[in-house]
Amino acid sequence: MTNLEQNLPLIILLIGVIIILSILTKFGLQRFNIPILVGYLCLGLLLRIIEDNVNLLADAGLEIIKFLADVGLICLLFRVGLESDLGKLIQQLRRASLVWLGDVAISGMAGFVIPVVFLQLDIISSLFIATAMTATSVGISVSIWQEAQALNSPNGELMLDVAEMDDISAIFLMALLFNIVPVIHNGSQTNLDLLIFKTVVLFIFKAIFFAGFCFFFSRYLESHITAFFRKFDPPADFTLTIVGFGFLIAAIAGLLGFSQAVGAFFAGLVFSRDPEAVKIDASFEMLYDLFVPFFFISIGLAIDVTTLGNATVWGTILLIGAVLGKLIGAGLPTFLMTGWHGSIIIGLSMVPRAEIMMVVMQRGLHLGEWAVSTHIFSAMIFVSSVTCVVTPLILRSLLKPAD
Repeated sequence: MTNLEQNLPLIILLIGVIIILSILTKFGLQRFNIPILVGYLCLGLLLRIIEDNVNLLADAGLEIIKFLADVGLICLLFRVGLESDLGKLIQQLRRASLVWLGDVAISGMAGFVIPVVFLQLDIISSLFIATAMTATSVGISVSIWQEAQALNSPNGELMLDVAEMDDISAIFLMALLFNIVPVIHNGSQTNLDLLIFKTVVLFIFKAIFFAGFCFFFSRYLESHITAFFRKFDPPADFTLTIVGFGFLIAAIAGLLGFSQAVGAFFAGLVFSRDPEAVKIDASFEMLYDLFVPFFFISIGLAIDVTTLGNATVWGTILLIGAVLGKLIGAGLPTFLMTGWHGSIIIGLSMVPRAEIMMVVMQRGLHLGEWAVSTHIFSAMIFVSSVTCVVTPLILRSLLKPAD
């Protein structure tokens, strides 16, 4: 009998417990308006502490959790793409691009310079932090604006456009980063520039090919596919079919050398153009709630408890850069359009970092200590947790008079 067969009943038991606890965590934290991902991270950290002392999961169990986390990541990015209104983003590009450019440039620069200067980190680790810092958690900010009934205001629409552009650009930067950093790590100094140039050219070529494939699928195939499968009952089968195609597109991205997360995002964009397909999101919710918690739990599970002391110090330094990068980067351009009040609330709305930041840092951690160390990973978990918990409290008070 293999090790997996011996431990399978216990692993299934733990997975069942995790699912139940994740549901209880979701409903418990929602009552207090606390971001759910913080609870999932704490669940993962608790599981890590138990694992360090009891070794319940063993290697086989950890691999199963990792697989469920990968499925959760695909579901997460698929939904991000599905909820992105690409046509509206293009229409609002001129108005939002100035804020977006300042936001990405300043937050990315802060995310690179602060680790290099103050934490004495190398270029590769700093590039991962910089890329993660450019992202924004759309869901957290949008929920606060919706609560204040301000999302349909001019400032609310601008905030939503910039936040979505932040995440889209962060995903592109992430894909480019994953292709470049192995070359920087393994390349010799004599031909490093040439290797990076070739890698970037190859990346652009593959990106154009993949984007062209997605455009062709969306323009010429998606409507016929959804029309065909929509004939079948029950509606849940249609949802599973769309999810199946999402997994296929994510796999194609992985085979081309991108991450499956990037592919899942593009798969969501492919189906977002069809208003009927977007309606699957309601029935997709059950799959989302089942698998996505495993992604965040796996992040908490990856935290090295012995690094938490240094993580607080490093995290505080990075937190300052995370906050100032968004307040300055998004706030100053917004000031030219809306004045001080608008610039403060939109800049503050860009501060929360969650899903995309965690994707970037988790992938870096999987590459090894040369990319993202456990100390850096724990520090960025600290940044994400603080920005997701504190920012909504401040933003809610500023949005009380509807903007």
